[in-house]
Amino acid sequence: MGFLQPNLPDVDHEVWDHQTRATRILPMATHFAKHGFGTPDVMVLLYFVKIVLYVLAGWLLVLSTPGIDGFTDFSSWWQNPVVFYKFVLWTMLFEVLGLGCGFGPLNLRFLPPLGSFLYWLRPNTIRLPPWPGRVPLTRGDTRSVLDVALYAGLLGSLGWAVLGALPREQVAVVLGFLVVLGLRDKTIFLAARAEVYGTLAVTALFVAGDQIVGAKLVLFLIWWGAATSKINQHFPFVVAAMMSNSPMTRIGNLRERFHRDYPTDLRPSRLSAALAHGGTVVEFGVPIVLLVSNGGPLTTAAAIVMIAFHLNIISSFPMGVPLEWNVFMIWGVITMFLAHPGAHVNDLVQPGWVIGLIAVAAGTVVIGNLRPDKVSFLPAMRYYAGNWATTTWCFRGDALERLEQNVEKVAMLPADQLAKIYGSMSEAMVPIYMGYAFRGFHTHGRALWSLVPRACGPEHEEYFAMDGEILAGVVLGWNFGDGHMHNEQLIAALQKRCDFRPGDVRVVILEAEPFGKGTQQYRLVDAATGELERGHVKVREMVVRQPTDTDLPLYPEHR
Repeated sequence: MGFLQPNLPDVDHEVWDHQTRATRILPMATHFAKHGFGTPDVMVLLYFVKIVLYVLAGWLLVLSTPGIDGFTDFSSWWQNPVVFYKFVLWTMLFEVLGLGCGFGPLNLRFLPPLGSFLYWLRPNTIRLPPWPGRVPLTRGDTRSVLDVALYAGLLGSLGWAVLGALPREQVAVVLGFLVVLGLRDKTIFLAARAEVYGTLAVTALFVAGDQIVGAKLVLFLIWWGAATSKINQHFPFVVAAMMSNSPMTRIGNLRERFHRDYPTDLRPSRLSAALAHGGTVVEFGVPIVLLVSNGGPLTTAAAIVMIAFHLNIISSFPMGVPLEWNVFMIWGVITMFLAHPGAHVNDLVQPGWVIGLIAVAAGTVVIGNLRPDKVSFLPAMRYYAGNWATTTWCFRGDALERLEQNVEKVAMLPADQLAKIYGSMSEAMVPIYMGYAFRGFHTHGRALWSLVPRACGPEHEEYFAMDGEILAGVVLGWNFGDGHMHNEQLIAALQKRCDFRPGDVRVVILEAEPFGKGTQQYRLVDAATGELERGHVKVREMVVRQPTDTDLPLYPEHR
C-alpha cells in the first residue's frame, strides 16, 4: 500500500469472477483482517485536512462573536458559553451540508465525495417522513418546493446564528426549522445529528447558569447512552473490524492479534474483547467523575482520559467517518467540564426545564434500546455498538437499469463509480466484495449472508447484492448506519418510481437486538409483492460463526 494506491487482494479474474458469492468473499475476509480496506494514505490525509479545516473555521466563527477576539488568546474566551454553542451550531451546519458523517471515499462516496446539500435543494427527489400517517401535512415521498425552502431556511438560520452574537432568538429559529423539516424528512433530521446538536441547542435557551449544567448533562447522557448500548455480544466484533482497518495498527502482525487465530479463525480475540469492554467501562465511569468533580487534578485526569478516548476513535478512521463528532466531544470536555467544573445540578435556577429535556432524551435512549425497531439508532444513542438495523438489497435482470433511469440520485451507483475508477466492472467487484467481507466481520453479517439465499431462492447467485447503506447514500443523499432509512418505506418509494416486476428486487431487513433479548427479527420483502417471510435469528449462534459463514440457523414465523 502506498500514498496513492490501495492495497487490494490480487485475484485471478478468470476463476474468481465465476465462483459463488460466499467463495469470492473468503479471500476478501482474510485480506481485510490483515490489511483492512487497504485505504491509501492520501485518503487518511484528506480526512485529517478536513478535520483541521472544520476546527479552523469553527475557531474563526467564534472570533466573529462581539466581545471575543484574540486568535491565539484562548484563555481569554474559552470559558464563555457562547464559544461552546457556536461550535454546536457550526457542527450542525457542517453535518447537515453533508461534510461530516458519511462524507467521502471511506463511505463509498467517490464521484462526487459529497452532494447531500445539492440533492436536498432539488425538488422531486426522495424524502422519507418519519410519521406520515400520524403527522398532518407530511404524507408522500417526493421533495417539494416547500421542503427545499425549509432546508434552505435551516442552512440560512444556522449561518445567521454562527456569524453573530448568538442571542436565544437565533437558536430558537434554528430549532424551529429543524423540527418542522424533520417532521417532513427524517433523513435531513438525522443528518443534522439532531440528537446531539439539536438537544444541546435546546440548552442554549435556558437561563445562563442552567445552560452549562444542561449541556453537561446532555454530554453525559451521550456517553452513557453509547456505553449502555455496548453491553452486548456484538461490540467486540466492531472493535476487531475497526482495529483491522485502523491506519494506526500497521505494526508487524498487530492486526492479526485482533482475531482469535488468523487466518483460520477470524472471530474477535481476547485483545479485541478487552478493548471493547474496557472502553465501555471508561465510557461509563469517567463521565461520572467529570460530572461530579469540582476541578483540580481529578477533573483534569478524567478530561485527559475522555480526550484520549475520542482521539483513539478518530485515529482509527471508522467507517461512516464520524470524525468531527468526536472532535466536538473533545471540545465539549474542554469548554464545559474543564472550564466550568463547579457547575452542578444543585445550582439549577429553573430545574424543571433541564429535567424535562433530560427525561425526554433519556427516555428516547431507553425506548430505543428496548424497542430498537421503533427508534433510529442515532436518537437511541446506540453508537458503534455493532447492534443496529441493516439491510441487503438484491437486484437481477434490468432492475438496476430501472433504478438508474427512474430515480433522481446524488451520484452514480457505487459499483458504477468504482468501475469508472478501476477501469472495468470486473475490477470494481474486488472493492465491492471487500465491503461484503466487512459486513461479515460484524455479527449481523452472518445473518445477512445466510438470509440472502432464503430471500432470493435457488437463483440467488443471479442477484447482485447491494448493502442498503450504500443504496441509501445515493438515493437519499446521506447514509450513516441506520437500517430504518432503507426498509419498507424506501422500498415503496423506489417501487413507485421503478415498477419492479415480482422477483426483480428482494430485500433482507434485519432489526437490531432488543437489549438483552438474544434474538434479532428479520423480514424478507419482494419490492413488487411485499413481505415474503419474517422470523428471527439467535445472537448466540451468530457469534460462534466466521465472517464468511452462510449457515446460520433461521427461525421463520410465517411465510
